[in-house]
Formats: sequence, C-alpha cells, structure tokens
Amino acid sequence: MAVQEINATEQVKQSIYNENFTFQSIDGGKIELLDFKGNAILISNTASFCGFTNQYKEFQELYDKYGSKGLTLIAIPSDDFMQEYDNNEEVKDFCETNFGITFPISEITKVIGKDAHPFYKWLDASMGYKPRWNFNKILISPEGKVEKFFGSTSKPNSEKFQKSIEDLLPKY
Repeated sequence: MAVQEINATEQVKQSIYNENFTFQSIDGGKIELLDFKGNAILISNTASFCGFTNQYKEFQELYDKYGSKGLTLIAIPSDDFMQEYDNNEEVKDFCETNFGITFPISEITKVIGKDAHPFYKWLDASMGYKPRWNFNKILISPEGKVEKFFGSTSKPNSEKFQKSIEDLLPKY
C-alpha cells in the first residue's frame, strides 16, 4: 500500500517547469508550480479520513520551520482512495480548523487513473510513479527536478525526511 522512499534516477530528472503545471486552489484562483521556481517543493496527495491524516500537523510544522527558508508545501486533497469529503468547503474547513493549515491546498483532485491531474499523469508517464495511497509525497528541487518520492508511512517530522528537505533548500 505505501511506497517506500525512492530516489528519482538521473535519466528521468526532467523539470516540472517545462510543463507549466497548474492546480485549482481550494481558496479560488490557481496554484502555478512555476511561481515557486527557486524553492524546494513538497507535494502530497492527502485525504481527511485517512489513518495518515495527522501528517497534516507535521506538514504545517515543516512549513512553519522551512517556509521562510525556501520550502513550498502543497497539499492535493483526493478522493481516489475514497477517504475525502465530497466538497472543497468541507476539506478547507477541516484543514484550517483541525490543523491550522497555512500552506497552499488544491481543490479535490484526481491523482490516479485516466482522469488524473496532468502533473500526476506526467509523473506516471515520465517516471513510472503514481500514488498508491494517500499522503504519498514528492520532493522537488528548486530547479524543478523530482528528487524523491516518499510513501505514506514516511513521517514528515523524521530526521531523514527533514534532511532531504534541508539538502534542497536554497543557500542564501
């Protein structure tokens, strides 16, 4: 069910910025990945009723710790594993009320299958990667290269996880 940590191979390290991926924000408007060029980016497909949902708390802690140092964190709520609310307002309220989320959250988005978001289709086509469960994490370098995939069981507050982020933060 959970994907273990995987390093993206050198042959397939393509920049996400060549594709100009955009997600619809749960707040309205758009989340354009190109806007975060120069930052390390952590993207996770999420769900409100998953056994891993408490990782939202750890994500907020990561964002509080590293957001001002060049980390962008984006949650992608998905009902692909049938553990998400039916509408965006409930997801937004749940995240803000229970976890005080301040990082970007997309609208409920498909991450697997023929109707998957273009970002996830691109990951599957170019790297053979697709989420196998909620809270799969994708770490992207400031240059837009997919560096690592982490499964659901990889804890965002673990030393190893945080080291992976620190290694990608811009050096000022």
